[in-house]
Amino acid sequence: MLQGSLVAIVTPMFEDGSLDIPALHQLIDFHINAGTDGIVIVGTTGESPTVDWDEHCLLIKETVSRVAKRVPVIAGTGANCTREAIELTAKAKVLGADACLLVTPYYNKPTQEGLYQHFSEVAAAVDIPQILYNVPGRTCCDMSNDTALRLASNTNIIGIKDATGAIERGTDLLLRAPKDFAIYSGDDATALSLMLLGGHGVISVTANAAPKLMHEMCVAAIKGDAIAARTINAKLFGLHQKLFIEANPTPLKWVLEEMGLIKSGIRLPLVALSTQHHDTLRLAMKSAELI
Repeated sequence: MLQGSLVAIVTPMFEDGSLDIPALHQLIDFHINAGTDGIVIVGTTGESPTVDWDEHCLLIKETVSRVAKRVPVIAGTGANCTREAIELTAKAKVLGADACLLVTPYYNKPTQEGLYQHFSEVAAAVDIPQILYNVPGRTCCDMSNDTALRLASNTNIIGIKDATGAIERGTDLLLRAPKDFAIYSGDDATALSLMLLGGHGVISVTANAAPKLMHEMCVAAIKGDAIAARTINAKLFGLHQKLFIEANPTPLKWVLEEMGLIKSGIRLPLVALSTQHHDTLRLAMKSAELI
């Protein structure tokens, strides 16, 4: 079972919004050298809503090639159209992804039965490990724990990214899920708590900027070393909070530009970080020993 710090990696862009593939390669090496346990490409943090089909596939292809089996690659392949999710998941398998991350269908607001059938159809159509992704704050679609656990019986569905930030929900999943079903946090601020309760890791925004500390925190938490994990998490907590001072990945891209890792490109309708937040983020960076 894949455990630890799985970075929901940004999609580097030039100032005109075009993809910066050389910067992506450099970021991948940066993460692997820092101990990141897996790369999640074209997720929410990777601006999946504004990359087109060809770019989406190119980002998966380039990531798989650059990673070269050094760590697992998880490709975001969710959609609010079941046929599109199947097609993109199948393409990710062909491109060499190790697993796929499938967000709950957004905007069309399916019922729990609709969610069950949607994910079951994708799992039946494509033989690749699949991780469910529940982020109701983004999608206006909340998959219940009962539905997630009903889907856990499918051999191709190997886990869930729970981005609700609700520890009681995560605890319920951990208590009722099959032993081989992974529970990942999708909320950096509560990830430590979930891992100390038995969670298997975090699909992280913060790891983009502080991969070494996130990896070390996850290692300590999964081992049950609460004191070490809390000490590291205290350094990171400013980032956990302030990286969402505006819509993700706007603050994160500003931080990574400050670190000299990427250029400032971001796609409309997202725009550059408001100047009023710059000092707040610098304080969070200082706490995490990034500057």
